[in-house]
Amino acid sequence: MITIGRFFQYLISPLAFLWEGFYRVRRFFYTYGYLGQNVFQVPIISIGNLTFGGTGKTPFTLWLSEFYARHDLKIMILMRGYRGKLEKSSGILRGGRKLGYNPFDYGDEPLLLARRLESASIVVGRNRSENLRYYFQQEKPDVVLLDDGHQHLKLYRDLNIVLFDALMPLDRYKVAPLGYMREGFTALKAADLVVIGRADQASRDSIDELKNLVKNYAPPGTVFAEIGYRPSGIFNARSSKKMSVHSLQGQKVICLAAIASPVSFYALVESLGADIIERHTFPDHHYFSAAEVQEIVSSAKERDAMVLTTEKDMVKLRRVSDDEIIHYLEINVVFLDGAKETEALLLKAAKR
Repeated sequence: MITIGRFFQYLISPLAFLWEGFYRVRRFFYTYGYLGQNVFQVPIISIGNLTFGGTGKTPFTLWLSEFYARHDLKIMILMRGYRGKLEKSSGILRGGRKLGYNPFDYGDEPLLLARRLESASIVVGRNRSENLRYYFQQEKPDVVLLDDGHQHLKLYRDLNIVLFDALMPLDRYKVAPLGYMREGFTALKAADLVVIGRADQASRDSIDELKNLVKNYAPPGTVFAEIGYRPSGIFNARSSKKMSVHSLQGQKVICLAAIASPVSFYALVESLGADIIERHTFPDHHYFSAAEVQEIVSSAKERDAMVLTTEKDMVKLRRVSDDEIIHYLEINVVFLDGAKETEALLLKAAKR
């Protein structure tokens, strides 16, 4: 007997076939030169994924930028600036500034990177090849990072990094609209480094199942790494550290998140011993209104709780409220496996 769910899958299967076929043909044309790529005399490293968001590209891009900075290399990051006013044109942010940039202009992720990085330049805009050409002489970067770049084939890259989320169930790895994939696994033929994110929150069996699935498509010699996210402190809206993560033990918390994987954020907060009494989840990249935030703040004060959000969300929240009750949890990437191999690959790419 065919269930309604199975019938619906049969109904939309042709759409998934057409979707995957389009991306395969497009990648084929770029790979074999039928469509031209823009080539620059600077190492370009792509950080991307095969799924629709939620794999931790921004924390990994932050780690990658800090890694190259420790080796005295100047970094430029090319980002789309999703939902920012400058997405259709261009704009530049320079690292080390805590305040001043507007997320409505640049988007939330570029502001997060600009606040955390001391010397990198972050260029936003949909046409990343033209933006690199325009800003290159001005910035003279040693290495260019192409954020969310695996499908941005117009720009030639020297290293392709593909991220996966260890918490995503394997049955979701189907091409849209059947599943959560932008492209099929055949797109891994271009991968040089595969990074399994949130490996500290997943079981060993689920990580191994995912890695075995990916290895069926990744080229021989592909480097594999596993990462997790380590909380480093609780900060206020002015980016001043207010307390250690150990202070969350037994603390009543109202969580607020507008990211692709809010469940993983909630799980991380709970793992630190916090008592989450409310969860407020909004769509990814959501711009908060003053009324939305005030309602949550009022509830927190009534219940003697702290409002805790993500660092990415805080760059937007501070535009509508500077209430001292709102804090964010800062996290950093930590390698669980494959650190030495990853670093050697990155240094080799930077010396092109």
